Amino acid sequence: MKSEELARRLAASARPVQRLPHPIWRAMMWFVFSLAYAGALVLVMGLRTDFSARIAEPRFVIELSAAVLTSMMAAAAAFCSTCPGRPIWERLAPFPFLLVWLASLGEGCWRDWSLHGLPGLAVQPELSCFWKIVISSAPPAILILLMVRRGAPIAPYLTTGLATLAAASLVAAAMLLFHRQESSIMVLIWQFGSVIVLSGFTAFFGRQILGWRTIDIPSLE
Repeated sequence: MKSEELARRLAASARPVQRLPHPIWRAMMWFVFSLAYAGALVLVMGLRTDFSARIAEPRFVIELSAAVLTSMMAAAAAFCSTCPGRPIWERLAPFPFLLVWLASLGEGCWRDWSLHGLPGLAVQPELSCFWKIVISSAPPAILILLMVRRGAPIAPYLTTGLATLAAASLVAAAMLLFHRQESSIMVLIWQFGSVIVLSGFTAFFGRQILGWRTIDIPSLE
């Protein structure tokens, strides 16, 4: 079948659809709802006992801000990635903030090593932190995945990974407010690491989650 004929038959069989709002507007809607959820989570769990001391530290503020901005930019990138014709660079928007987040944790590890030597980099097993992020991220992750499913699954693996990164980063930022870790290396491995692993794992199932749609060519003939 020639391309012109295929396009004509696809157009003839297409059903009318409602135009989606701008991707940035949809990202803002998701972020407002998810931020309210994260705030409720902090309210229920209560602020960490050393919050007043930590919030006075520039590095902690940078770490917290970078996690929140990673979430915002990842959400915007996820929605933009479902719109045909948008610039590819938009999908890279969260990564500078992700690097700032990683750098702030790296600086904390260096400082712990300078003050305490190798004991300052000791890692304790805390798998519960991973499961807390998985369970707590589920509501905002489900919401954003339902929203991005309405767009075109042009890059399903990337879109799913970005959507999960948005949800997990926001929950990790909330955890910084109520979950106390003894050292930066613990935050790096059990919080930042959990966000990256979770995003990568769900991205692997992007095609199934976003429901990649195919056309049965013979049915058009």
